[in-house]
Amino acid sequence: MIHPSTTLLFAILIAASTISVRAQTSRDGFETMAQPTEDQSECKAPRPPKDLAETAYIRNGYRAILRIMAAKKWQETGSCDCFFTSIEWDQVLEASTEYHVFDDEKRPFDTSELRKLADRLLAERDAACGS
Repeated sequence: MIHPSTTLLFAILIAASTISVRAQTSRDGFETMAQPTEDQSECKAPRPPKDLAETAYIRNGYRAILRIMAAKKWQETGSCDCFFTSIEWDQVLEASTEYHVFDDEKRPFDTSELRKLADRLLAERDAACGS
């Protein structure tokens, strides 16, 4: 009689070899841990440079402000052009004081609310522009 642990070990070995064969033969499978680069042909807000702010929280706020500024530019012009490339980070920093809701320099604005506003404005733009 075959011991149950021997059967389990045999099943694990078969499963492992099957997975190994599939991984080696897969052409479109996992190849690298590197993050994909952002596709600049798509109208998408770029990530702020790391030296723009000390924390990701503030950088995310600046990115949301950039998105809001681009949406407002669409509202002003009616143009469906991608405005993300025409707005400089210095302009975003200047405009950011308008969005400050806290006196805390590490958390000057509510990034979640900024993101919601940007999402809503850009959804209106996308609906109007058909994109």
